Formats: sequence, structure tokens, C-alpha cells
Amino acid sequence: MTDTDMARLADPLGQASILIVDDEPGMRNFLVKTLRPLCQLVDEAENTEAAAALLNTRQYDVMILDNIMPGQKGLDWLEEQRREGGFTDTILITAYADLQTAIDALRAGASDFVLKPFRSNQILNALRRCIEAARLKRENMLLRRELEATGVGRRRRRELVGASPAVSQVRDLLDRVAQVSTPVLITGASGTGKEVAARHLHARSSRAGAPFVPVQCGAIPADVIEYELFGHAPGAFPGAPAGREGLLASAQGGTVFLDEIGELSPSAQNALLRVLEDGRIRPIGTERTLQLDVRFVMSSSRALDEAVAAGHFREDLLFRINVIEVAMPPLRERGTDIVELAGLFLAEIAAQLQLPPLELSASVKSALLRHDWPGNIRELRNFVERSLIFGSFSLDTLAPARPAADILPLEEVERREILHALEAAGGNRSEAARRLGVSRKTIDRKCAAWGL
Repeated sequence: MTDTDMARLADPLGQASILIVDDEPGMRNFLVKTLRPLCQLVDEAENTEAAAALLNTRQYDVMILDNIMPGQKGLDWLEEQRREGGFTDTILITAYADLQTAIDALRAGASDFVLKPFRSNQILNALRRCIEAARLKRENMLLRRELEATGVGRRRRRELVGASPAVSQVRDLLDRVAQVSTPVLITGASGTGKEVAARHLHARSSRAGAPFVPVQCGAIPADVIEYELFGHAPGAFPGAPAGREGLLASAQGGTVFLDEIGELSPSAQNALLRVLEDGRIRPIGTERTLQLDVRFVMSSSRALDEAVAAGHFREDLLFRINVIEVAMPPLRERGTDIVELAGLFLAEIAAQLQLPPLELSASVKSALLRHDWPGNIRELRNFVERSLIFGSFSLDTLAPARPAADILPLEEVERREILHALEAAGGNRSEAARRLGVSRKTIDRKCAAWGL
């Protein structure tokens, strides 16, 4: 990548798409020549009709709109667009400025106001301010949603922790598919870290600099889920005086994580299927479609094929989302990852709650490793937090240690497992060795020692 390419990516304009609406060819030509070397896309329209046609084909980051044009004034048209659910940030340009025009521009939804004639640096600065303000507004909205969902101080992890074979296999699969836009379905029991896996995938992808938008499908009432996902025009439903950008549009260029997709209502499933097929959404109450550039990652803790059989989930939607399935292992299958996660939670929660840390002694580690953790990582975190609050590990809440009389000698355990494997393999020593993960010579040597 050249220095010029890197500078363009660092500039807010580098990834921006701009629409110029002006009836004067000279002004359009000036703006196009100024912006095209700096922006990802620059389109132009000579009137509002042509602009509306372009807006129906794609979403622009910013529209530069002239106010005084033959036919419909720019401000009147912008006000119509806002009523119909248009969300494109707009910079109004005009040679006829007065206080009332400025007030009308703000009321119509313009983000900025630039007087003609202007120099190139004036319009460039206005564009950068507009793009940066839109980015901050979107980030603020997404952060508020995350805080409402997780609470103050709880950290959202962006990478999978642990070196166990089970989680290493998941990590390798996520890294392998990170750079494609194919939908991914993450399955596993509740608390196994499905959202962390989705964030890991996003962070490893080329979309890492764009938003990651988690949507808890089961937490949003069925009667408003489509308004939340797709956005809506003003007055689209009672109590909605203003239009609102949907969650899918807010993730433009990034990743949408639909948590517990099996909880979507039938109508939302139908709408999502259309989005997955053509990549376009239509805000509720509008006639305008928006082109999306997002990657979809879904999760489910229930078997979706069983939901299909029960008539609760669309079979064609399952076929569409289940291109790549990532199965998250339960915590009990992750070995010493349990101890690593416990240490991580101890440090984070102690700092967050300003409590003295606790030591993971050998006996505590043993207790953690022998417990089955039916609630998975969520149960482990709650156990650590409760222990920090009370100042000691409440090991009595975990699975008790086996009585000494029930503990078999290691040689006897080994003998039983090898004999079980031989029986299951029909006496085939090579197959038994493969299932146990040992060499054929080891099986032969043990059998000879046992007189078999």
C-alpha cells in the first residue's frame, strides 16, 4: 500500500460516498474535480428528480444540495425526503443567505450550511465535519445500546481466550472465514461465548474499522423488532414523531450480530430472508430501499432444525444462514481454559469493583476443573464475582471431590479405557489406538502385559 493510499484511508473522506445535487454544470464540475481524488465515490444529479433516482439505488454518506434550482427548491425537497424516511446527511449550499434560510435548513434536517461562492477547502472541511459528526452520533447510539444491555463497567471481549484444542479449532475456523462476507451461524449452549466469537470474527476481518452491531433478538418485542432492524419514517407507528435509522443501516460497512435468531417473529424472519437475498432494506413507512454493505453473523443456543420441524423457524432462512456453522464448545470441554478465564475474571472484576484480589490456589484450581459448569462461561464469571464480593471462594457450591474410596489407581483407569476402546472397535487394535489418541505399539505393549 502506497503512502497516498494510507493517507486516503486515514482521511474521513477516503471511504465516503458523496452525492452532488446542483443545476449548474460549472458548480457540479468544480465539486466533482475537487472530491473524486479524495472520496471513494462521487455521483452528481442536475435536479431533485435525478437525485431521488440515485438515492433509490444506493445510500450516500453525505449529499451536497443546492437550494435554488428550477422546479422544486432544495429545502422543500429535503423536507419531503425526511418525511419519507431519508437519512442521508446533507450540506446545503446557496448564494442567497439569510437568517430564515439557515433556520429552515436546520428544521429540514440539513447538517451544515455553506454560502456560495466558496473555496475548495471550505466544502472539504464541511464534509469532514459532517462525516465525523455522523460517526460520533452512530457510535454514541451503539454504545448506549451496549451499556443498556451489559451494564456499566462490563467489558466486551473481542477475542477468544484459551489454548485448549476445542477453542483453538474454533479460532482457526473463524480466522479462515474472516475475509469473506458469507453469513456465519454460531451455535452452542447459552454462556459458551457466541458473541465473543462474533466479535473475534469482526476484529479479524477487513470490516474491523466499521461498526459491530449486536442485536438481541429475544430482548426486543416482536411487534417492534422490524422497526428496530429496518428503521422507520416519521409517524410510521403511534409515538414515532421522528424518523429513525435502523440497526442494520447503522452497521453499514461492518458486521451485524443477530443473537438468538431463533427468537425472531415469523414476519421478521421473512423480512430478514429478503435482506439476505438482495442486500437491500426498506425502512417501515417509506417507499425507499437502501443498499446494505454488512456481514451477517447469527447465533442460536437451540437446534434450528428442530425449530424448523416444529414450524417455528423458516426452513429456507435456515438454508440461507447455515452456510458456515461454528459450534462453540461447552466450558467443561475446554480443560485448563477454565483456570485461565477465572484468572482473567478475577483481575477484571476486582479492578472494576475495587475489591482485593483472591489467589487461585491449587485446591481452587482443582475444584474449578472438576466442576461441569452447566452455565458455562457466564456461570464461571458469576462464581468469580460472588467470591470476590465475599472475600473467599465458595467451593461448596461446586461439584464435590470424589471420596477417596471411589478413586481408582491410574493403572486401573488406563486398563479399563483401553479395554473399552478395544471392545468398541471390535478388537481392532489400530482403530482402538486411533480413538484413544495413542500409538498401536502402546496398545500391543499393554495387551501383552495383561496376557491378552
